[in-house]
Amino acid sequence: MDKAVKIPGPDHPITIERSPLRVVVKAGGRVIADTTEALGLRESTYPEVLYVPRKDVDMAQLERTPHSTYCPYKGECSYYSIPAGGQKSANAVWTYETPYEAVAAIKDHLAFYKDRVDSFETLER
Repeated sequence: MDKAVKIPGPDHPITIERSPLRVVVKAGGRVIADTTEALGLRESTYPEVLYVPRKDVDMAQLERTPHSTYCPYKGECSYYSIPAGGQKSANAVWTYETPYEAVAAIKDHLAFYKDRVDSFETLER
């Protein structure tokens, strides 16, 4: 079955901009991500999501899971757990490895569920 592909527009806008904030994510007493190069994705009426460049994430602390989802605006989404964070951090991280063209900027970036990590700090640079 083919999956629907939708293009952002006036009825469902998506904007991606460089965030002015430093983002630090911790789980299991460890720093998982620390960046000053996060991207802020605003989609329709949803809260902004900060996407962290993969290069600023300690990928050795993540474990890929078989869980996946699909967004008609962004594409196939893959997930990672953070073993150091225990069960709370299952599928705590998501990424669009081959995002649709309209959101291509989030390629090679990861996002974190704030309630599945110990802390998600946003600091003024």
